[in-house]
Amino acid sequence: MDALELTDYRAAVARMYLADTSLAEFRAERDKLFATHPQSAIAEDERAAFGGLRYFPANDSVIVEAEVRPADGEIDIDTGGPDGVVHYNRVGIILTPYGELSLWWIEAYGGGLFLPVRDATCGQGAYGGGRYLTDTVKGTHGRGLEPLGGSRVRLDFNYLYNPSCAYNDAYLCPLAPPENTVSAAIEAGELTYH
Repeated sequence: MDALELTDYRAAVARMYLADTSLAEFRAERDKLFATHPQSAIAEDERAAFGGLRYFPANDSVIVEAEVRPADGEIDIDTGGPDGVVHYNRVGIILTPYGELSLWWIEAYGGGLFLPVRDATCGQGAYGGGRYLTDTVKGTHGRGLEPLGGSRVRLDFNYLYNPSCAYNDAYLCPLAPPENTVSAAIEAGELTYH
């Protein structure tokens, strides 16, 4: 049953993000999940030949602590798919070494933090539509964006990852809005799949 498989997949993602493992171990576990799980975004007919995802090398200089400045505003992003238009509320602006990024709260049942990023590597090695640093609705807790208490967060751009639509045309995904586009190249995280 698809609903139970998807629930299992999201639980596996959450366990992977919350596990006390190294970046290399995390990436190996992610490859295993993508290669074997029925809800993987890798097309079923490609899984047998799937050799793993491609990444920039680990880079400690892309791990930063930053202040989240309260901000408001809202945006609607049309996913172009069955989710339709998804409503997001801006909960803060994070000043990073790469530029300001809006941190969003997904206005849906249960909600969740969402931090999409489009940088100068997008279309030049990284997925052109941008990548995500966190989407807690999908279980990506703690590694990309970790609350430190108060209004401070730790961002680890080594965990930038592609949205599902980067692997398979069957998926439609919300992409980074213009305010989450930075001119700097963030040479960290996942590269294009193909």
